[in-house]
Amino acid sequence: MYNSYPYLLKLLLGLEFLSCITAIFYFKKLNKSFWIYFCFYLIILTFSDFYIDAISKVTHLKKQHIYAYFIIPLQFIFFYWLYAYQSLHKKKIFWLFLLLYIVSFIPIELYFARLKVVYSFNYTIGSFLLMILVFLEFQKQIKNDAILYFKQNKMFYINMGIMLFYVGTLPFFGLYNLIVKEPEIWNMYYLYFLLSNCLMYMLFTASFIWGKAKL
Repeated sequence: MYNSYPYLLKLLLGLEFLSCITAIFYFKKLNKSFWIYFCFYLIILTFSDFYIDAISKVTHLKKQHIYAYFIIPLQFIFFYWLYAYQSLHKKKIFWLFLLLYIVSFIPIELYFARLKVVYSFNYTIGSFLLMILVFLEFQKQIKNDAILYFKQNKMFYINMGIMLFYVGTLPFFGLYNLIVKEPEIWNMYYLYFLLSNCLMYMLFTASFIWGKAKL
């Protein structure tokens, strides 16, 4: 089923690569702010997605394990840090969410042979925690004048992208074992997964072009 929409998959990789190139272009400009780590994040993520087969071969690890124990955790942990630690200035929430997310790996360790749980319980917990941070970020922007200058606010673009993809696909991964049994429903959600992923990387790119480093 993952061979569905081959052109959208190519578009997704192209938009991810575009966000990476844009991050490299703005690298020097953002060098003195914490946004430099967003550049590193996009570079690492793009490199991982483009060379996942080679990484799997060199490390002798299955691609599924690499995504489960490195790529997906990197995404959640980075955004917990970006939202809670940097944007919202709530360090306690960052450490709490980090702990909760790490604890959510326990079922994977207990049922290692059934690693598909990473697409249900573990991913659901990670997305749910991120959804809370998305809400808090929107609340922060609405309560002050930042919403009036959303075009210059890097977090506005990132927050929109995160909401569309991670929050929007929560049902897809949270109920994956049920949805996969219904091809039509699965196909609908998978299409949204690809489209929202494309939009997210477009918004990430826009955050570099129009957003300012200072929040």
